[in-house]
Amino acid sequence: MRATTIHSPYDIRVEHVPDASVRQPGDAVVQVLRSCVCGTDLWAYRGESARQPGQRLGHEFLGTVTDIGPEVTSLRPGDLVIAPLSWSDGSCVYCTEDLPSACPNGGIWGAAGSDGGQGEAVRVPYADSTLVQLPADAASDDRLLNALLTLADVLGTGYHAALSAGARPGASVAVVGDGAVGLCAVMAARMLGAENIVILGRHPARLELAQKFGATAAVTERGDAAVEAVRELTGGHGVHASIEAAGTAEARNTAIAATRPGGAVGWVGAPHGSPLDTAMLFIRSITLRGGIAPVRAHIPTLLPRILDGTIDPSPVFDGTVALDAIAEAYQAMNTRTALKVLITP
Repeated sequence: MRATTIHSPYDIRVEHVPDASVRQPGDAVVQVLRSCVCGTDLWAYRGESARQPGQRLGHEFLGTVTDIGPEVTSLRPGDLVIAPLSWSDGSCVYCTEDLPSACPNGGIWGAAGSDGGQGEAVRVPYADSTLVQLPADAASDDRLLNALLTLADVLGTGYHAALSAGARPGASVAVVGDGAVGLCAVMAARMLGAENIVILGRHPARLELAQKFGATAAVTERGDAAVEAVRELTGGHGVHASIEAAGTAEARNTAIAATRPGGAVGWVGAPHGSPLDTAMLFIRSITLRGGIAPVRAHIPTLLPRILDGTIDPSPVFDGTVALDAIAEAYQAMNTRTALKVLITP
């Protein structure tokens, strides 16, 4: 089969690799119908996150089950399924506490030795507890398929950020980062009832989409100027909840500084840059929550809202390429000429 691999910074290739196959009794094989490039993939693309030469890429995909192991009971070949960004066994203490991202038997697609989502097929360990079945008729609805693909990561991560930050009815929220996760966090904060939602970013098209998703204001400044702008929008107090969806030291500092005393920060941007300065958290009694999102635990909440039309995150995808052209998708996202690019094998 063909799959995306990385060999060095900016060296993305589509190569023939061994076919995905059942290796353990609980495995399933999924033929990929949709995958995409994530903003976190760009850290490896730029050489800022280490990867082994030839390592697979991609942790967001949905597709059709083509084979199952003898212990798989909830799925059959032909089922349309979504895979969260990590697999999990469903039975450990963390899975039972709705934190499958901490499963000791779990892992993230594209990790060394595993299949990646940016390929033609994926071997899925613990298929019964990892995969979520989707309505079969969604396979013929491109818009719906695109919306469902966000359940693999960006929508679940945005929702996790909003929950972690304490978005709630009447709350004010600042979202630092106008990438796909930040935009989905805007949607999630609105869904959770937040009254005032400020998006911090600079890309006009993304700020326009944020408004459609529920943002009530936009701040284009950065650093201290951005914090001051947020405070002006909140009577000088800062927001009840900040969401850090960019992963940089500047974004973390901005999110913390924009939060009012007693508030909370939902931290989901993969961390890069200088270490976290905890002094402001302590002095102002600000709570920091987040981390790798337990996306599998959030799918039961979010899936029905996509299916009934309550939310439609599909507009976060603003480009589509075939698998063979995936290097173009990485380049477009790296130069910010694309927000998030779909891959169709």
